[in-house]
Amino acid sequence: MNLISDFAGEKAPKQHREQKLSRHTYRSSYSKISPTVHRITRRAFLGRTAGMLAAPWIGLAAAKANVATQSTQRQRIEAAAPNKAFVSPRKHRKLLIFDLNVGYGGHGSIPTANQAFTLMGEKTGAFETVITKDPSVFKPRNLRKFDAVFFNNTVGNLFDDPELRQSLLEFVYGGGGLLGVHGTSVAFTRWPGAHETWPEFGIMLGARGASHRDSDEHVFIKLDEPTHPINHPFNGKDFDYRDEFFRFHEPYSRNRVRVLLSIDTEKTDFKGQQRGNCIRQDNDYALAWVRRYGRGRVFYCTIAHNPYVFWEPKMLQFYLAAAQFALGDLPAPTIPSAKLTPAIRAQEKLGWRLGIEAYTFHKYTMFEAIDKTAQLGLPYMGGLSFQKVSKEIPKNLDTNLTDDELKQIRLKLDAAGVRLLTYYIHLIPGDEAGCRKVFEFGRKIGIETFMSEPIPEALDTIEKFCDDYDINVAIHNHDKKGSPQYWHPEGILKVCQGRSKRIGACGDLGYWMRSGIDPIRAINTLKDRLITVQMHDLHELSPEGHDVPWGTGAGKTEQFIKEIHRLGIRPTMFGLEYSYDWFDSMPEIAKCVEFFNKVSMEIAQKDKT
Repeated sequence: MNLISDFAGEKAPKQHREQKLSRHTYRSSYSKISPTVHRITRRAFLGRTAGMLAAPWIGLAAAKANVATQSTQRQRIEAAAPNKAFVSPRKHRKLLIFDLNVGYGGHGSIPTANQAFTLMGEKTGAFETVITKDPSVFKPRNLRKFDAVFFNNTVGNLFDDPELRQSLLEFVYGGGGLLGVHGTSVAFTRWPGAHETWPEFGIMLGARGASHRDSDEHVFIKLDEPTHPINHPFNGKDFDYRDEFFRFHEPYSRNRVRVLLSIDTEKTDFKGQQRGNCIRQDNDYALAWVRRYGRGRVFYCTIAHNPYVFWEPKMLQFYLAAAQFALGDLPAPTIPSAKLTPAIRAQEKLGWRLGIEAYTFHKYTMFEAIDKTAQLGLPYMGGLSFQKVSKEIPKNLDTNLTDDELKQIRLKLDAAGVRLLTYYIHLIPGDEAGCRKVFEFGRKIGIETFMSEPIPEALDTIEKFCDDYDINVAIHNHDKKGSPQYWHPEGILKVCQGRSKRIGACGDLGYWMRSGIDPIRAINTLKDRLITVQMHDLHELSPEGHDVPWGTGAGKTEQFIKEIHRLGIRPTMFGLEYSYDWFDSMPEIAKCVEFFNKVSMEIAQKDKT
């Protein structure tokens, strides 16, 4: 399949090429100019004044030509734009398009991309766009009006204000969307030279760098994920294309991002002048990817230098899918490419996520628990309010942490390739101020679900914040003595009656079994009120039962997993909680992971057939 636009192969006018080269070539020169007396003849004077008199008419003609060009481009975009969204938006969506450049003249494709995204949103009903160069839009009260931010080819240090940067960071980490194209890979750097000014933005985006060859370089593009929802427009077929393709450096890594498109190095004949270092020793030239930063949905693609990209039908479909992913409507897998295994791919298809419950490693610090989770090959874990963060941060993981300490947690999780999905806090306050503080903390650490045992009187306030912050509260059960109101599924159902679906149950299988409750019957009682589960298998069904590797005890673990699938329940996390032999449990925990992987692959295979 060839997606080269009719205009892709055209050479830019010489003047344009020279101007473009000057953007990437920086020379300093000094010339001494001697004063000179110039004699002006009558003919020269008349020639110059005639030119001056004609200038307004020339300017008017140029303006008319520019309008005609813009009109033609709009017609091409309208003809190429998709007629239908990939999925219906769950609510009215707003996409902020920010197109400021600092220290750089800006790419010619910026207005075309603005127009294309606006028209796609209008034509499909998928989203509304707001376009601005004003950094004040990133103030928290302004940014919360949007579902995602599109940095449209934004080169340079866009703003230094720490409050605005923190606001953007928390917006994304707490569940907002971030799209970037082409020059966004050097946003928040001092230009020229791309000198770093905000390293965490590069980490959040997934890469830095802007080295490239010609602006119409011809490459063959490989679909790294042919069946990925965002790659759907390409129908599973590789293709060749012409554009200016950036090469990236750290923090880019397939351990960090899910690569969608890359240069097929076996087919591509690398030619053209290099602007910067275009050679990677690993021969890995990613062009587009997705990732998660906390709860944030991040998409980047370098194919956006030339305007014609944005009136090519397949590319517009690709960008529409990316926008709907970033806005939160199109589900798409994001586990980094290097961490994919057959089991994880099977679990992605099932919509399941296996992770470590922090209580499993509560004798260690959170940072040590992160390392152990990564060692097990798991991309998810839970947090615990009474666990110390690290030796360097000897404080509990709670609302008293500073922004800098939270930053260290974000960076640690990201470096390990682990996401925090859940967080246990015994009581969520019922007063507005206390409840808001807890939910604000939950947003900052990027969780999806609190596990807690709040008093019933607090649930009215909690429910309001669940909806405002888009965070669930799963009511946890201990035994009858520890949780007199919540130890039985019926008790949880009673307090959930008539409430938002964001309030439900955290089923602790260990306490259910020790209390004589059959987990399979319990989830059939709870059904869609089951928000998350803490998985156990016990050596015997009694109050003295202790954890054993899954599938080897009395807990009917395989039947339980299959019943979850039959009921169509997708918990926030299948939490692996192993509460036995605290300091020497890694081999047993690894066996639990192996068991879950085996069962999930079998289920996914049956679904396929």
